[in-house]
Amino acid sequence: MTTDSQSIERATERLATIQDAIDRSARLTGRRGADVRLIAISKTQEADAIAPLIAVGQRAFGENRVQEAQAKWPALREAHPDIELHLVGQLQSNKAADAVALFDTIHSLDRASLLTALARAMDAAGRRVPCYIQVNIGDEAQKGGCAIAQTSALIADARAADVPVVGLMCVPPAEVEAAPYFALLAKIAREEGLERLSMGMSGDYETAIMLGATDVRVGTALFGERGGAA
Repeated sequence: MTTDSQSIERATERLATIQDAIDRSARLTGRRGADVRLIAISKTQEADAIAPLIAVGQRAFGENRVQEAQAKWPALREAHPDIELHLVGQLQSNKAADAVALFDTIHSLDRASLLTALARAMDAAGRRVPCYIQVNIGDEAQKGGCAIAQTSALIADARAADVPVVGLMCVPPAEVEAAPYFALLAKIAREEGLERLSMGMSGDYETAIMLGATDVRVGTALFGERGGAA
């Protein structure tokens, strides 16, 4: 895997820039930068592109697809067992068992059928994987996510099934101001007694942090424009 000095230097600079922005934004809300988890979105990135970030200390990574993660992460995690792997993309019910086996956190629980599949997979595996309920915060037909009106019921069903729900996740509509959508997600989380908010990507993570984000999903700002990262 490529960990030459130029790649290390670039990874160090990018990571430091983002961490500084996280620290600054967190302080504005009376929090510490350490209160916000930076998830490096490594979808479409090969191991050679990921290795420099691991080398400079990044440990939380996010993937969109189970099969892609299965292909590249076992070897990376064998070398670095402290890595946290997050599933941030849509999950098909028939991949629930694979997701439970591979990921440390799932950010895209959004429907009853997936909840049933995840509960069965967790029971079979003997492990409970923390989940975020993905909310279709902009009511967009082309996007996944639970409808706002159905979110409370899905949370209740997950709790009844002993599927640990730790927070809410959203992807706001593109090309519009994200702040109102982040604020709405934070309001729903407070009403449901949930402490964690997975929201904010490369273009808006500072705004998300100021509105309560505990997990930000950053791809392009860490890896560059290649491959359409978040």
